[in-house]
Amino acid sequence: MATSRVLGYLESRKNLTGAGCGLAGLVLTFTGVAGPYWPVVVAGLYGAGALLAPPERPAPPDFPSPSAQLEEIRADFEKLKAYLADIDLPSAAASALTGLTELLDALLAPGWVAEALARDPEGVHAVSRTVRRDVPEAVDAFVRTRWWTRLAPGAEPPERHLERQLGLLTEEAEQLASALRDAETRRQESHTRYLEDRRQ
Repeated sequence: MATSRVLGYLESRKNLTGAGCGLAGLVLTFTGVAGPYWPVVVAGLYGAGALLAPPERPAPPDFPSPSAQLEEIRADFEKLKAYLADIDLPSAAASALTGLTELLDALLAPGWVAEALARDPEGVHAVSRTVRRDVPEAVDAFVRTRWWTRLAPGAEPPERHLERQLGLLTEEAEQLASALRDAETRRQESHTRYLEDRRQ
């Protein structure tokens, strides 16, 4: 701990500025300007440089990288799939949910798609929101509402709302996948142009 503090000070702006001023004091000594008081001149210039040095910049916050965020979303997606496996859904809603989970699986699977997703913070946020909030809330609302419709028959079946919600989430995920594909196509075209320009 003490060693890291010493090393930290040696690399600090105060020490570097003070050392620069101290070197100027040594130059004054060798040119004969400082005279017999050269140790005081060198130490004084070092101290003045250390006092006048600009303050240290605080280190920027260390946020998790998009790849680390995707790992967390994958872990949460596995929890979500385990939760969904225990839910009994009507066939149409189950089919819509299967399509959505397969699409999310494809987006989160390690490989070039996940790498493209990691370069798109908005896309990472959209997938995170779908996995952590939208799908669980939609399914949970269906489960709770289905129980109440048994007491009040004749109301609109809750599975219709669930199907519409899952359809909207699927459209959103498909748009994200399409945007990622387009971005990769543009990157490839840009690299082709770069290689062509390099030959000219």
